Amino acid sequence: MNLKEPQLAFEFSHSNTDNLMIGTEFDAELANQLAEIESYNKHLYRPNTYLHKWWARRCGTTFRAILKDLVPNQSQRNFYSPGGLEGQIILDPMIGGGTTIHEAIRMGASVVGADIDPIPILQARATLTSVPVSILKNTFSRMISNLRRELGMYFQTTCPHCQLHCDLRFVLYAVRRVCECGNQMLLVDSLILRHNPDDSLVRIDSESFAIYDGESLISKPCSQPDIRLYEKNTGVCLCGRKPKDDLDIPYYQRYVPVAVAGECATHGFFFSSIQEMDLQMIRQADTRRSQLDLTCMDFAVLPGPKSTDLLRRSIHTYLDLFSSRQLLVFSAATRELGSLEPAQRLKFALLFSTATEFNSMLCGYKGAGKNRPGAIRHTFAQHGYSFPDTALENNPLASSRSSGTLQNLFESRLVRGTLWAKTPVERSLRAGKAVEVPIVGEIDSGEEVHVFAELIGQNRRYPLLQGSSIRLDLPDQCIDHIVTDPPYFDSVQYGDLAAFFRVWLRYWLPTEVQWSYDLNDTAVNQQLSENEQYEAVLTGIFSECYRVLKQPAGRLIFTFHHWNPKGWASLTNALKFAGFILHSRYVIHSENPSSVHIVNQNSLHHDVILVLGSHENRQLHTWPQPTKIDKADSYTFCKQCGGALGYLLNTPLTRDEMTQTWTELFSDSRESG
Repeated sequence: MNLKEPQLAFEFSHSNTDNLMIGTEFDAELANQLAEIESYNKHLYRPNTYLHKWWARRCGTTFRAILKDLVPNQSQRNFYSPGGLEGQIILDPMIGGGTTIHEAIRMGASVVGADIDPIPILQARATLTSVPVSILKNTFSRMISNLRRELGMYFQTTCPHCQLHCDLRFVLYAVRRVCECGNQMLLVDSLILRHNPDDSLVRIDSESFAIYDGESLISKPCSQPDIRLYEKNTGVCLCGRKPKDDLDIPYYQRYVPVAVAGECATHGFFFSSIQEMDLQMIRQADTRRSQLDLTCMDFAVLPGPKSTDLLRRSIHTYLDLFSSRQLLVFSAATRELGSLEPAQRLKFALLFSTATEFNSMLCGYKGAGKNRPGAIRHTFAQHGYSFPDTALENNPLASSRSSGTLQNLFESRLVRGTLWAKTPVERSLRAGKAVEVPIVGEIDSGEEVHVFAELIGQNRRYPLLQGSSIRLDLPDQCIDHIVTDPPYFDSVQYGDLAAFFRVWLRYWLPTEVQWSYDLNDTAVNQQLSENEQYEAVLTGIFSECYRVLKQPAGRLIFTFHHWNPKGWASLTNALKFAGFILHSRYVIHSENPSSVHIVNQNSLHHDVILVLGSHENRQLHTWPQPTKIDKADSYTFCKQCGGALGYLLNTPLTRDEMTQTWTELFSDSRESG
């Protein structure tokens, strides 16, 4: 039977404990419409969930729609109705960015959240713990005043128009590379600094390093450079060879400042060439850097799939990824955080950790683009480490609300998130436009408990379990439903990337969580075979889910997509071994196709939502036998993969036969991630 045909209607088994409607009324059309809008600006739709970086978050509207479908009372299943899960206990064994735990808490459920990585645990605890905005503002005002008073002098520059001192916005650096013949070259991504509204250009001269606005000279550097500036695509030595990084010096010293952006009270935003004051501030910060009480071993880069990108560039400590000025700020944050009570210390530690992503020498400059004047490319814009030719040193202490400053992050992450948590807002599509709809009666906060018995019959309580979800400290059949988002099959090493943040959070919060964990317990570890560990870990997690899930009414629901048949085979084998069958599946929009990390990558921008239950009524859940998976488009592909999984879970195929079947189904399809 052709899998493009409409999905068959299925009967559900019912018992005294099985609500007649659970898992059968999912409004895929509404969820898809909302996800298509949310995917462009997820952080604006769920600001309280976005205090700290985590990767591959799914749309909050999608998970709200999933959870609404599990509401026992049919009158409360409308997407915009408040609550509905009061008294229910939801489990997310892989909380990641925290989408499930936040959506379920809002709807009144108590939630068990588990993750092997400490950062998801910290973020969930910080964002679900309520602290009044007035207290947060007073604390931040005191902290930022202290930091500016101590370190603000290092972030001063000179206005080229009036010669007065003013705040630095950022500094642009060119990378210095050395050829085997001994010649040195400076490279930048682009000589253009900004497109003006009249289409004239602010640019830097490649020989003199002077900065021009159109044909008008803005400023000249304090000294004549003895080396030329090249755009990266033209940077070839006279001997014909490409120069290489100087790996014998720390990473931050491989860059040379070539332009300054500042903010003058009289003349506004400006670009300027490097002046003596700029060099003096850098030298003074470099001197003070050597006096910091930061042990390189505490910030050591350990071998891993992504950290290898650092090690092969001879970057052995995360400290080398920061300019001296930035390092002074993050070191001084330790003192400020130490004076706070626990809830605030946690929130502000995550805020400072978030700021490291916008204030490292891995940040790039995308402000040369006509549509993005002055914009910063943050450290993980590509969902991995990238090493720009034009590095951007941001000023975290700037008083403006420019991108990546502590002031901006405080307002956009902490204040906005805290206010939204008190009065959550959804969007409703009316006449083709998204209109805000307050959800009166819901709040995005709860009470952390540490004993499972304290969840029974209660609302908005949550324990956070750090460790592998293969072994959960939970009773048998105690969970009403499990809603989660498993890790990607391969290529995405979020745990390894998160070490960039973990070293700082461990420094600021040494006793808050367990900082070390075994990579062998993670689902994705490329040190082992491509699918061996993924399948083994998911099998253990799904088996544990089956044990704690109430039968037969309980559902395991999660989202998934992948181009690789091995990923689908591993998933199917894990679910089959655990004892699950597929009840239903829906396809939903998941990714903004223009996102930097997936654009032009043949990436899927849909997820299939898989609704699974126990195998007890296998005969009532029949799926048509698939032939080939059609790769015509993302939606069709995900829909047919979901249907194929449903069919294969009902077969007696062995593990090897299952893998072979998926390979045959994908025989004419893409197999790259």
